[in-house]
Amino acid sequence: MDPSDEDRAAFHAAIRDVRPLRHDRNTVPLRKHPPRPEPVQARRDELAVLAEMALADPSAVEELEYGEELLFARPGVQRTTLRRLRRGEFAQQAALDLHGLTVPAAKAELVAFLNQCRARDYACVRIVHGKGHGSPGRLPILKPKVAHWLAQRQEVIAYASARPVDGGTGAVYVLLRRGR
Repeated sequence: MDPSDEDRAAFHAAIRDVRPLRHDRNTVPLRKHPPRPEPVQARRDELAVLAEMALADPSAVEELEYGEELLFARPGVQRTTLRRLRRGEFAQQAALDLHGLTVPAAKAELVAFLNQCRARDYACVRIVHGKGHGSPGRLPILKPKVAHWLAQRQEVIAYASARPVDGGTGAVYVLLRRGR
C-alpha cells in the first residue's frame, strides 16, 4: 500500500532539517580483533614428548617415565598416536581395576584380562593400578609392576598414564595390537 499525500508531506516536514553526516569527523574506529588463543599447554606436552623420544634409543623399546607419569611405545608407533593416547582420545573398550590386590593376584588378573581383550580384538583399554597411597611408605607397588608386565606383552604396542578424570597417574591407557 502506497503512503497517502498527507503521509508524504508529514514525512518531508519531519526530515526537512536533516543534513548528511560528514564521514571524516563522525566515523567510529573499528576495534582490532583479539589475537587467537594459543594452546600453550598442548604445545608444551607435545614438546615434552618429542624431547623424551629424541633422547631414547630408536632401536630399543621405548619406556619413558618422567615424574609420576608412565609412557611406553614400541618402535614404529607414531608420535601423533602416542599423543592421542596420552590425551585419552581413544575409546576405551574395557577396564580393569587392580586396587587392593596382591602382586601375584594382580598379575594373574592382568594376564587374564589381556587375553580376554585380545580374543575380543579390543584396541584400547584402561588399567587402574592405583597411586600407592594405601601402600607401606605410600609408594606404589603395582604401578611399576604393571608397567613392566605390559611392556613384556607383545600385543601391547603403547601405554600412557590416564587423564585425571580416568584415574590420572593411578591408571594407564593401553593400546593393543589388533587382528589375529
